[in-house]
Amino acid sequence: MNVPAASTTTATPASSATPSRLSVLRVGALAGVAAAVATELVAAGARVSDVSMEAGSFGAETAEPIPVLGFAFATLLWTAVGIVMAIAMTRWAKRPARTFTVTAVVLTIVSLVPPALAGSTTTGTKVILALTHVVAAAFVVPAIRNELAKWESR
Repeated sequence: MNVPAASTTTATPASSATPSRLSVLRVGALAGVAAAVATELVAAGARVSDVSMEAGSFGAETAEPIPVLGFAFATLLWTAVGIVMAIAMTRWAKRPARTFTVTAVVLTIVSLVPPALAGSTTTGTKVILALTHVVAAAFVVPAIRNELAKWESR
């Protein structure tokens, strides 16, 4: 009696192999939440280390306190902007992962300018502000880029 050989291929779930705008939203949102937690931990560490968490706007003569959860809120807000940008790129960019990555890196670099120019803000606070931008990008950009890479291989 002949017994058919077992197949050595395995099926990949459609959700992990098939790109969708919903998957970009889901991955981006999860990365954003992780980034928000990470930025708040950086800020909490700074507060514990007696770094002033007060910052002023351009040319300000006084600084205002940065509220607890302020870093998380800003991280989630800008992650949402990044997700919208990424979803738009799935429609209009020929290579959405590459386009998103280049755009996000450039915007992250540009985002370091306001902390550097913040008036009435200590150097330690400026460093923490810049560090939180980089930390947030380190979570969000690769996660979304990896999800968008599925669009380039379809």
